[in-house]
Amino acid sequence: MFRALRVRNFRRYASANLVSLTGTWMQRIGQDWLVLQLSGDSGVALGLITALQFGPTLLLSAYGGVLADRYSKRRMLLVTQALMGLLALALAVLVATGAIALWHVFVLAGGLGAVAAVDAPVRQAFVSEMVGPDLLANAVGLNSTIFNGARLVGPAIAGLLIGAASGNTAPAFFVNAASFAFTIAALAGMRTDELRPSPPVARAKGQLREGVAYTWAHPDLVLAMVLAFVIGTFGFNYQVTIALMSRQVFDLGAEAFGLLSTCFALGSLTGALLSTRRTVRPRQRFLIGSAVLFGVLTVVAGLMPGYLSFAVLLVPTGAAALVFSVANNSFVQLGVDPQMRGRVMALYFMCFLGGTPVGAPVIGWISEHLGAPWGLILGGAVCVVAALIAGAVLARGRRVRVEARLAPPRLRLLVGARGPAVASTGLRAAEEAVAERAPGQQALGG
Repeated sequence: MFRALRVRNFRRYASANLVSLTGTWMQRIGQDWLVLQLSGDSGVALGLITALQFGPTLLLSAYGGVLADRYSKRRMLLVTQALMGLLALALAVLVATGAIALWHVFVLAGGLGAVAAVDAPVRQAFVSEMVGPDLLANAVGLNSTIFNGARLVGPAIAGLLIGAASGNTAPAFFVNAASFAFTIAALAGMRTDELRPSPPVARAKGQLREGVAYTWAHPDLVLAMVLAFVIGTFGFNYQVTIALMSRQVFDLGAEAFGLLSTCFALGSLTGALLSTRRTVRPRQRFLIGSAVLFGVLTVVAGLMPGYLSFAVLLVPTGAAALVFSVANNSFVQLGVDPQMRGRVMALYFMCFLGGTPVGAPVIGWISEHLGAPWGLILGGAVCVVAALIAGAVLARGRRVRVEARLAPPRLRLLVGARGPAVASTGLRAAEEAVAERAPGQQALGG
């Protein structure tokens, strides 16, 4: 489960990332609570702040992927982490001095989103340079475990700090600003001779179009992108729905809001830990099944009548969310050429987070006008329908064929055509090796 931590560079990075991400989750909780304070509990304002934070992904994430393929990923991360720390410090100072206004929060959220849009594809592609292809799936799972471990602790700490400060969110923002120093120190202290950098791509025209064409030529990657867009747009809006459920439905304070976020994070951590045991690329049908499960649980969460039942159901919902998220991320990373990984991961994050500027305000508007539970019910229903449609398209495109071999004698039934080969990863060869060991099993294409 923890084998990627044997790599010194990744171990140092992961440890520092746990501290930094705890601060990041504290800021997210504090930011959402601050917006509700300044806007008079407006669901639309909460959706807009989320949209501003993730909106730059649509414009800058692809460019970040191009930069990740051109330049040193470690040096780029040093710059982006420092910028995000400064933005967090600016918000903390404004709140502490009493000069904060709602437009300040909007501007700083947009700035943080712009830097994060470049940081995300670089950070994801950098994982493979630290651990190599053999440990990549485990490292992706561990990264998600760390992310959700921080998600488990951060909201609870933020809720306690805000409650202890009589609703003042400045302490949470100061802690987050300081936490970036740990990641910067870990990046600066890495043994660069132990990294496995991919050959840099020379600056040239059309590199972004090349990444899009590469993705479009691989139907399996297109499926993952479509699922990421739908789930990210309509399903992963819990930063909006949990806050509104806490304030509007249950009429509770910051501590209860933090505890609800912690329940969701507990499930997410469980799902991430389960995902670390994966050693091969997930199948397409697993992606579809996990998306359906997440959507169904989201709908049921919206139907819960009380605080306790809602909190309990957030645990399996969070687990299902992370099982899908980690599987989809691993599916994409393990199916691309190393020299294309930065650009493809940028497209993936554009799909996964790029719909949030649309989805978050829509879910916020629905929650504000129809009631917070409807934001969960309708969002989950869209996820279920989209996943079922993807499953139907996948099933319709399959065909059955029989392969016979004389030496050694063997008869194999295969359902579905093979997807296009990806020469760099050796993954197709690994799948063949698995099939050789289990010749009586059905093999699903893609």
